[in-house]
Amino acid sequence: MANSPHGPASFWTQANALLRKNLTFQKRNIGTNIRLILFPLVLCLLLAIIQVLIDRELDKPENKCGCTCTRTQGGQCQERVCGIEYSDVDQAPTCPIPNPPEWPPLLQVPAPQYRAVQTDVFPFSEFPNESCRRTGSCPVTMLFTGNNQTFGEILSGNMFTNTFSINNSDIVGSVASNVVGSESATELTNFLEPAFFSGLPIYNLQNQCTQNSTISIPIQRSNITSPQEVRCAQVLNIWRNSSSEVNNELYQGYRRANTERQINEIVAAYDLLDSNRNNLNVSIWYNSTQANDTGFGSIGLVRVPRSVNLVSSAFLQFLLGPGTKMIFEFVKEMPKPETPINFDLSSVLGALFFSWVILQLFTVVLTSLVYEKQEKLRIMMKMHGLGDGPYWIISYGYFLAVSAIYMLCFVIFGSLIGLKFFTLNDYSIQFVFYFIYINLQISLAFLSASMFSNVKTATVIANIGVFGTGLLGGFLFQYFVQDTSFPGAWIVVMELYPGFALYRGLYEFAQSSFNGDTLGTNGMRWGDLNDSTNGMKEVLIIMLVEWVMVLFVAYYVDQVLSSGKSPLFFLKGFQRKSSSSFRKPSIQRQGSKVFVQMEKPDVIQEREKVEQLLLEPTTSHAIICDDLKKVYPGRDGNPEKFAVRGLSLALPRGECFGMLGPNGAGKTSFINMMIGLTKPTSGTAFVQGLDIRNDMDGIYTSMGVCPQHDLLWGTLTGREHLLFYGRLKNLKGSALTQAVEESLKNVNLFHGGVADKQAKKYSGGMKRRLSVAISLIGDPSVVYMDEPSTGLDPASRKSLWNVVRRAKQDRAIILTTHSMEEAEILCDRLGIFVDGSLQCIGNPTELKARYGGSFVFTMTTSSDNESEVEKLVRQLSPNAKKVYHISGTQKFELPKDEIRIADVFRTVGTAKSNFPVFAWGLVNTTLEDVFIKVAQGAQAFNTLS
Repeated sequence: MANSPHGPASFWTQANALLRKNLTFQKRNIGTNIRLILFPLVLCLLLAIIQVLIDRELDKPENKCGCTCTRTQGGQCQERVCGIEYSDVDQAPTCPIPNPPEWPPLLQVPAPQYRAVQTDVFPFSEFPNESCRRTGSCPVTMLFTGNNQTFGEILSGNMFTNTFSINNSDIVGSVASNVVGSESATELTNFLEPAFFSGLPIYNLQNQCTQNSTISIPIQRSNITSPQEVRCAQVLNIWRNSSSEVNNELYQGYRRANTERQINEIVAAYDLLDSNRNNLNVSIWYNSTQANDTGFGSIGLVRVPRSVNLVSSAFLQFLLGPGTKMIFEFVKEMPKPETPINFDLSSVLGALFFSWVILQLFTVVLTSLVYEKQEKLRIMMKMHGLGDGPYWIISYGYFLAVSAIYMLCFVIFGSLIGLKFFTLNDYSIQFVFYFIYINLQISLAFLSASMFSNVKTATVIANIGVFGTGLLGGFLFQYFVQDTSFPGAWIVVMELYPGFALYRGLYEFAQSSFNGDTLGTNGMRWGDLNDSTNGMKEVLIIMLVEWVMVLFVAYYVDQVLSSGKSPLFFLKGFQRKSSSSFRKPSIQRQGSKVFVQMEKPDVIQEREKVEQLLLEPTTSHAIICDDLKKVYPGRDGNPEKFAVRGLSLALPRGECFGMLGPNGAGKTSFINMMIGLTKPTSGTAFVQGLDIRNDMDGIYTSMGVCPQHDLLWGTLTGREHLLFYGRLKNLKGSALTQAVEESLKNVNLFHGGVADKQAKKYSGGMKRRLSVAISLIGDPSVVYMDEPSTGLDPASRKSLWNVVRRAKQDRAIILTTHSMEEAEILCDRLGIFVDGSLQCIGNPTELKARYGGSFVFTMTTSSDNESEVEKLVRQLSPNAKKVYHISGTQKFELPKDEIRIADVFRTVGTAKSNFPVFAWGLVNTTLEDVFIKVAQGAQAFNTLS
């Protein structure tokens, strides 16, 4: 196989060419890049500004620790004292508390309407009738089990008394000496016990309640004393035979209240295990369903200490008598300094907003890939030798670098302006998470690009996906993540969608930064990934596995769809290559029509030449087409379409072959098969000895193409286009520079700064000349030119013809054109193509001699003398044929063997004396006449057939 003098470009040479082109393209689109990076920066800045406004609002005096004026003078406050005793519930969290208040220990007690009663769920006789809920008199239930029922019943009886005593001099202390509980939700701290500030009653748990069992006690709230209602709640101690029964009953007692809060109808349960007089061994189930859930994973304090104290005190009474009691005086918080009110907006909104920021990259990558596909730039690069390996390595690395820079700017800027979302969480975890996801996102974009052929469609659908994913994540997926009753397996299934995996990771970062900011601790660290409630580990694993799988599938789909390979291309080494065989003229059907291929002698001779070349391989012919056919299947009830019908053609080096034919004749279908855009239905072609069915990658290394429509990057200059394609053809250094300059000069794009203007500023003719220069750069052995002179002015066309004439000296060129003048000047041989078949083949002189054995006589007179003109022509040639007639102008074909030119001049001279002759002419047959004659004859035959 003879290649370009420079040899095929290596993998890294091709990669270097594409990388340089991409960097230049990126530099030209600096404005777009700036706008891209500004989006997350503006969003972060907006969050920072809103955060400042929120902080300023929270810093107002009415939102800080409460104060009171202790000394006034002249109506002006001279001295202010601040502290928790002057604060309301909302202000208290900000106060310094050197001596936290003491609160009686409480049990978590269900509200009367949620306490256990006899129902279908609890069909036990020990439970009261459901009617007690209407009167608010339902008892509170505690379950007991263990190995010794008698011992257990004694302990349960010792836990509660039948009286409620209050010492007015020590209200809190006397409340603590009793067993009290509350239905209120707890807070994160216990500086202010919600039971005494919620307006809800507290419950005194007793073995038996009297009729007048509701009292009011004075409680100090700030500097105001207000009554607190205390209601008696009877305790119902129930024994169960095993811990499994207790467990089932607790599970059945779990429910959701109409306020969407989680409720358990049972206060607590005790498993005394092997406890006896000498040993206290107990497991305690406690009610934590009313612990406050902030929505960010933080729960309030759990009222557990009292449950532990009750069983311990009951055991002491069992051992030492009823006068013995383990006193539990109070619970209190640790002292704390004054703290600001923290509300980190970036942590609250980060999962939603930042998912939009990151998903925006998907649209950028996808539209870039679809743009190359829509404008056929990918296939143009491929046809000039760019392999799939370099394309994937550089394109993937290019998008990865762009995405990494984008994310780096995003994180750095967010950190610099102080967003807790970034500053509190470990940067190494953020790096791993973002790195894995942008790789997954790029792989997904490559896969999605195979499904689109239009940039606008891809952009719209991608943007819908971006914003839809964020909204579904924020208002649906996050709800499932926060719902502890939702199966974790389904969460994992939902995270298989990459958008939800991204949202879950950002949500975990937001949780950690919110909690860290609220509690004054660090955000997420690597050790936190082992926490069962933290979903970051599973997200990282899912994204890593999907990255590898999606990248593999994307490459496979690209090879099958974009590169046109067989779905089993990876088994190519095990498949047998089909050999060429001779083919006899065949009968073809199209709908109800039958076509019998009646080939002309010159076409048959060309077919026989091809068969001989296939039997005796030689390197003298660059292109050999062997019975090449292309049939498009019928659709919507239409018959199948024969675009190319068994074309056989042999093209040696140094020859320019011109393909002529009317629109729709099949010329472009033939070119598309030769350059690998479509696969032949049957037959094949050999380019430099390589089969177009299996070896297009090798053919591309020595092929140049000037497509019918200019395939150019609008932001690259003419010189940059040629540098890129020259590098793909393995030109380097001074040889590359010289080849580019010569190409620019040959197509008249060198002077006047035209070479360094962006292609989008070129006129149509300048773009056409650049496309021709691209097809010839790097000395390809085979060149296809599809109407190369379209849109050129006469001077540029003549210059282009000179370029093609020089280029064909050492290469094979196939050229399609509608210009007969161009075909006659450039082409060594011509083939006229009609309805997918080659009708004739030969050099222009042969064709004119073969199909043009006549002169064309034209005369223009007045309308009254038209009959005299026709008589005159009949005298010259009885077999003359009128081919044109309009308003006194008539055109005739005169067989050459019937006339002499001198007779024509003599007859016209005589006619001028008889009637006025305005104009007349006698010309030999032109190539255009041959073309029309052959095309009309072939179409008429097909119509009759």
